[in-house]
Amino acid sequence: MFFEAELRGIKYRINVNETPSSWKVTLQANGERPELHVISKEDYKELDGAISFLFEGDSYMVDVVGNGISYTVYTRGSYRDIPIYNDEMLLHESLKAGDSLGGPNQLAAGMPGKIVKIMVEEGQRLKQDQPILIMEAMKMENEIRAPREIVVDQIKVAIDDNVETGSVMVTFKH
Repeated sequence: MFFEAELRGIKYRINVNETPSSWKVTLQANGERPELHVISKEDYKELDGAISFLFEGDSYMVDVVGNGISYTVYTRGSYRDIPIYNDEMLLHESLKAGDSLGGPNQLAAGMPGKIVKIMVEEGQRLKQDQPILIMEAMKMENEIRAPREIVVDQIKVAIDDNVETGSVMVTFKH
């Protein structure tokens, strides 16, 4: 499972892989090297919706209450409000507004996917909300639309291309 979270102004990328005996958690702050942490299932208990686990010799009790992307996390005697996005929420957030798709002059992939259809040509003037391309992500086809009135500068992908998160797919000019 892939997540993004923000705490104290720092964005974190979190990837959790479950094995039969543990959870392997990769944590990466903006621009930092990823850290791998392993949490043994032998050292994990669930109690009334909260979890308790041992990590690197310390005991942690964590209780999480959330709705949508807003979560309140209680641990070590304090509460923290943390926005947490799972991979589906990241996709929907990236499709909502053009500026979150990479900035004012480009369209970047909000998550990994495959280009299914390109609906524009270089030099074409688009109105706001006009379709640009269709990208398959998470087994869903997602139509990505113009964030505002734009002119297509360069199309940097082709049909059947696989793109990674952040890959620039189309550039714009005004």
